[in-house]
Amino acid sequence: MNITKILDKLYFSRRHKTYEQYQSHAEELQDKVMHYLVEKAENTEWGKSHHFRSIANYDDFVHHMDSINTYEELKGYIRRMREGESDVLWPGKVLWYAKSSGTTNDKSKFIPVSAEGLKDIHYAGGRDCVTLYLRINPESRIFSGKSLILGGSHSPNLNTPNSLVGDLSAILIENAPTLLNKIRVPDKSIALLSDFELKRDQIARSTIKANVTNISGVPSWMMSVLNRVLEITGKETIDEVWPNMEVFFHGGVAFSPYREQYKNIIKSPNMHYMETYNASEGFFGIQTDFNDPAMTLMVDYSVFYEFIPLDELDKPNPNIVPLHGVEVGKNYAMVISTSCGLWRYMIGDTVKFTQKNPYKFVITGRTKHFINAFGEELIVDNADKGLEQACLATGAMVKDYTAAPIFMDANAKCRHQWIIEFSKAPASIEEFAAILDRSLQAINSDYEAKRYKNITLQPLEIIQAETGLFDEWLKNKGKLGGQHKIPRLSNSRAYIDELLALNDNMKHKH
Repeated sequence: MNITKILDKLYFSRRHKTYEQYQSHAEELQDKVMHYLVEKAENTEWGKSHHFRSIANYDDFVHHMDSINTYEELKGYIRRMREGESDVLWPGKVLWYAKSSGTTNDKSKFIPVSAEGLKDIHYAGGRDCVTLYLRINPESRIFSGKSLILGGSHSPNLNTPNSLVGDLSAILIENAPTLLNKIRVPDKSIALLSDFELKRDQIARSTIKANVTNISGVPSWMMSVLNRVLEITGKETIDEVWPNMEVFFHGGVAFSPYREQYKNIIKSPNMHYMETYNASEGFFGIQTDFNDPAMTLMVDYSVFYEFIPLDELDKPNPNIVPLHGVEVGKNYAMVISTSCGLWRYMIGDTVKFTQKNPYKFVITGRTKHFINAFGEELIVDNADKGLEQACLATGAMVKDYTAAPIFMDANAKCRHQWIIEFSKAPASIEEFAAILDRSLQAINSDYEAKRYKNITLQPLEIIQAETGLFDEWLKNKGKLGGQHKIPRLSNSRAYIDELLALNDNMKHKH
């Protein structure tokens, strides 16, 4: 008997009718979400000051909230919520706060996670990952074994009773429904450890003998755990440890730099990889076709979407559009309003739609993580694709990287400088750099124009990182593990200069 088919019928397949509406009624579903959010929050402090009772349509919504918010604009409200105030941005008290990477002025952001947001956004996303996976792969036996789910940690929130802050993954594990806890490994006491190196070891040791059929987490941290499993068992592939593993639900960072590394340690032809777009602020997209890297935008969660064309981002009055106003092939900064009390909040990610009906998109980068020092407009999506080409051509594998501009060297020349940690280094760094440079020119016409005859930009430079550099850098900042990610591209040299200094120290120690 295939228990997966039974559970699919009981818990998951009823969602299929709603997915059909994604193809023809996405805008109507989004309109319902907008009205739900406004009506629910009309008696909050934010709702009253923005005249939510007067909002009857999208134009009213824009009129009464005429500005886009970043964390800086909402930080004061969120602080009061953390101190225990009710009915500020969302009805009632919000007890959970997802701690994510900081802003210019703060080490960390604290994103409210309401009871409604937990249920209608985050857990809805987890449910739909399974539902859509079973729809694509009806012969799955995913529930015949265990789910290995990586999580972060949490801690008390200020002095507010029963209130906690932590990685979103820790919040999800702490509040996990009974069914999920029955099929999840490792034990909660291990899953929520704050020391990632200790946690990695204990996860590996406690799950080796389990029948793991699926894994979920950030590709970089999951790879670290899987490598520890191989070290302890002495096996060459994960298939030898968990022969029934069939899917990796991944998100948090682009998968392309890690794809070959996973293929290297998981040889099974039955293994699948399914990308998700789940962030501290919400769960937004799921890959619904193994042959299409684009994700379907989840339009019936309690998230209302708006989009700012990337080329208008710095304008005083950019042309902000709801879902029906987007154009295929154009880069947008994503703006969300959610049942966690985020209103017209610019999340910081950039996306590009590949089709409508249903709306499918790819994540192209971050509004702050790009290099445009000389008009080259290099985004993370370009960097990931360029690295993928260089890895394919040389057989190399990239573990982590970051890049930034050198504005003027001793010869008054400008270039991009990359620091790359390889899990498998190329035979020639110079050849790898040349292929990466050519690939970026083929992908990005602005970069190509600036590289023309070396007039503006010189050939890029790659510095090979010492093994463990990026983990050590995160560890020094107290950010090893969990949801924390390496900033891939930056117009500033702040990140790369810190990494270069640390790299030199590590080199001298060796």
